[in-house]
Amino acid sequence: MTIKVALAGAGAFGIKHLDGIKNIADVEVVSLISRDLDKTKEVAAKYGIPHVTTNLADSLAIKEVDAVILCTPTQMHAQQSIACMKAGKHVQVEIPLCDILKEGQEVLAVQKQTGKVAMCGHTRRFNPSHQWVNQKIKAGQFNIQQMDVQTYFFRRTNMNALGQPRSWTDHLLWHHAAHTVDLFAYQCGSPIVKANAVQGPIHPNLGIAMDMSIQLKVANGAICTLSLSFNNDGPLGTFFRYIGDTGTYIARYDDLFNGKEEKIDVSQVAVSMNGIELQDREFFAAIREGREPNGSVAQVLPCYEVLHQLEQQLQ
Repeated sequence: MTIKVALAGAGAFGIKHLDGIKNIADVEVVSLISRDLDKTKEVAAKYGIPHVTTNLADSLAIKEVDAVILCTPTQMHAQQSIACMKAGKHVQVEIPLCDILKEGQEVLAVQKQTGKVAMCGHTRRFNPSHQWVNQKIKAGQFNIQQMDVQTYFFRRTNMNALGQPRSWTDHLLWHHAAHTVDLFAYQCGSPIVKANAVQGPIHPNLGIAMDMSIQLKVANGAICTLSLSFNNDGPLGTFFRYIGDTGTYIARYDDLFNGKEEKIDVSQVAVSMNGIELQDREFFAAIREGREPNGSVAQVLPCYEVLHQLEQQLQ
């Protein structure tokens, strides 16, 4: 059976999903939704997608669509996820699930009502680098004592990863910190019991803090220090240092190094070296097998509860 997919958001991240899906058997993108019709048509032509629209409801009305992947602005994620499930479609929504906790809780409630697969794009769970560390932890060969994480971008204007203007404003706490907050608890296999945050000045035009520092502790005693900035004019991205009882590992997206900067071969960890593709494979496998996916809305909601607590602190 071919899974028929609608993809909403033809920007930088939507294209990453389209590239990943090309490598997955028996999955076909049949509808593409984005706000700029000409750009949407251009992307659809490149990937051979037959239906284009600027309105998600048009795609949800297509009977043969089984599942939807949402790569839309953060503020739309929760309501669009709910609309997909109520239309009888499985849904994978890009990180973050929400930027208001109550909305994330509503998504979970609708998932429970409908029984549909609802997954959030917490890619770090799927990157081969982090999977390698996870396997070592599960095998009892490594325990995290501290994670030291840097999330650094240079984003003083509202542009996306392709250098195109954004219709929405990105957020250090609700988007970028979400990756680390979820990954830390997931890798430790222990819930976050303590969280602190401080932030720098609010940007006069963007209305967001451009610098932030977060401390976390899980029930088993491991700690995490996370530094975030949109002011960093240097190497961009998120770099994870795992300091443990039997070694130190540095993860840079799909790649992994030891503490001495020697590269570790993670090519045999999974069927692909692309975290986004692996995330999509899990989504489609969960649909086929009728099971909860890794990164389900139910599994990631505790992360958003922590982000909500941090937001209350910062206010």
